[in-house]
Amino acid sequence: MAKSVVKKISKRIFDIIISFLLMVLLLPIMALIALLIYLKMGAPIFFTQQRVGKNSEIFKIIKFRTMNKINTANKSDEARLTSFGKFLRSTSFDELPELWNVFKGEMSLVGPRPLLVQYLPLYSKEQARRHEMLPGITGWAQVNGRNAIGWEEKFKLDVFYIDNQNFWFDIKILFLTIWKIIKRDGISAKGEATMPFFTGENKDKAD
Repeated sequence: MAKSVVKKISKRIFDIIISFLLMVLLLPIMALIALLIYLKMGAPIFFTQQRVGKNSEIFKIIKFRTMNKINTANKSDEARLTSFGKFLRSTSFDELPELWNVFKGEMSLVGPRPLLVQYLPLYSKEQARRHEMLPGITGWAQVNGRNAIGWEEKFKLDVFYIDNQNFWFDIKILFLTIWKIIKRDGISAKGEATMPFFTGENKDKAD
């Protein structure tokens, strides 16, 4: 029990220090991205959305905006995604504002990605275990296929991380993330801006 508490505290301290340092070091890049978004797409600069965090608590994630504001039934996410937005996603620069979520304690640098609120009732009991820890900017699923793998495989990787998390595992994932960003692997599923919606159709099978 004490060992588990120490591990959680150590992870949180690491998150605070690294997220703060990265926000300071990357401030010029983030300021430039913000300016370019404003010039190319106008306001708002940021995209915010409710996501599910640890213990299924809801929080507001913040990213750089990558899509046009027009949102109609005739416009898919892929159609609304701008050319600059595609660049931001391919480099994962759109995720940089999430460092603020990490600093605030809503997210961690490494953990299962925070997903949409409407997915909550669709998870199997095993899949829902992904909410036992803070969600991450990157995670084990992200360095093992990201959006190019299916939901079922992604959730298995999330739960594997939950069961095996330690400091060196996090460091490994962070370095693998840098390599994946350089290669620009698994940015989106085929025919999708990111991933198709999770329908929970394999819920009974996964229980």
